[in-house]
Amino acid sequence: MGNSSAGNKYQELMFWLTRPLSAFIILANLFIIIGIICNRKLHGAINWFFLSLLFADLLAGAALPTIPQLAFEKQRGYHLCFFIYVAPNFLFLAFLANLLVVHYAKYVCIIHPLHYHKSWVYRWAAFYILFAWTAPLIFACLPLIWNQWQPNLNCSFLLVFPMPYLYLETYGLLIPTILAMAFMCIRVLCVARKQLKNITKLLRSVNRGQASSGLEQQLELRNAKGIAGMSLIFLVCWVPYIACLNISLLAIKHYSVSSLTLTIVTCLGNGSAAAMPILLSLSNHQYIQFWRDVASKVWGSCCQRQRCRQRQAKPKAKMLHGKPCGTRDECLHSEDPKPSTATDEAK
Repeated sequence: MGNSSAGNKYQELMFWLTRPLSAFIILANLFIIIGIICNRKLHGAINWFFLSLLFADLLAGAALPTIPQLAFEKQRGYHLCFFIYVAPNFLFLAFLANLLVVHYAKYVCIIHPLHYHKSWVYRWAAFYILFAWTAPLIFACLPLIWNQWQPNLNCSFLLVFPMPYLYLETYGLLIPTILAMAFMCIRVLCVARKQLKNITKLLRSVNRGQASSGLEQQLELRNAKGIAGMSLIFLVCWVPYIACLNISLLAIKHYSVSSLTLTIVTCLGNGSAAAMPILLSLSNHQYIQFWRDVASKVWGSCCQRQRCRQRQAKPKAKMLHGKPCGTRDECLHSEDPKPSTATDEAK
C-alpha cells in the first residue's frame, strides 16, 4: 500500500510539473509559427531556420511529459522499448541542432553582412535544415547498432543508452554545442559594441561642445538591454540544462540521487532549454506583428459595432405629447408656439 500511494503521489507531481509546461511550450510555438507563416515579410532564409527551430521546439515540448516514464523499468517489446527512449532523445537533439543553425546564420549575417548573400548558409538553407534533422536522427539511433537485445530483460534507460554513449552525447555533443552558441552570442555583442562606439564618435564629432544627444542615449540603452537579455537567457535556460546533464550522469553512475529528484531536475532542465526560442521570438516584434494586426482589426470592428448600437439607441425623432413626429416638417411645426389672442387682436 505504501509503494502504491508513493507511486500515485509521484505520478500526480509529474503531471502537474510536466503537463502545464508542455502545454505552454506547444501553444506558444503554434502562436509564433502562425505569425511567421502569415507574415510575407518574414519569408527569408533566417526566418525559415527559425521556423524549423520552432517546429523542433514544439515536438520537444510534446515529448516532455514522457520523460518521467523513462525512470521506470517495464516489460516491453524490442521495437517499442527503443522507440520510447530514442524518440525523445532525437527530438531534443534536433532542437539543439536547429538552435545551433539559427545562431550560426545570425552570426554570419552580423559578422559578414556584405558577404551574407554569398554564404553557404544563405544559398543552401534547405541543406542546413535537412542536416539539422538527419544528423540528430543518426546519432540517436546509434544504440540500435551495438545493442544486444535479450527477451528476458526489462526495458530500462541503461539498457538502451550505455554509459559510453551518454558520456559521448553529453560532453562531446551537448555541452560543446551550448558553448559554441555562447561564443557566437559573445562575438555578436562585441561587434555590436564596436559599431556603437563608432556611431557615438560620429555623433560627438557632429555635436561638439553639446550634451549627449537622445539618439546616443537610446543606442546605449538598447545595447545594455541586449547584453542583459543574452545573459538572462543563458542563466535561465542553459545553466539549469547543463546542471541537469551533469546531475543525471552522476545519479546514473553512483546512484546517489533519488529517481524523483533526477526526474524533476531533468524536466526542469529540458523545459528551461525548450523555452529559449519562445523568449527569442517574443523579443522580435516582427514575429508577433500578424497577431497585433489581427487584434487591432478585431478591436476596431468591436468599437465600430458599439458606435452603431449607440447611434441606433438614440431616438430618430423627438417625442411630442407622447407621440412621435412623422416628418421633419411636422416636428418643426409642432415646436412653433401658438399665437396668443392678444396677438390676433393687434393684427
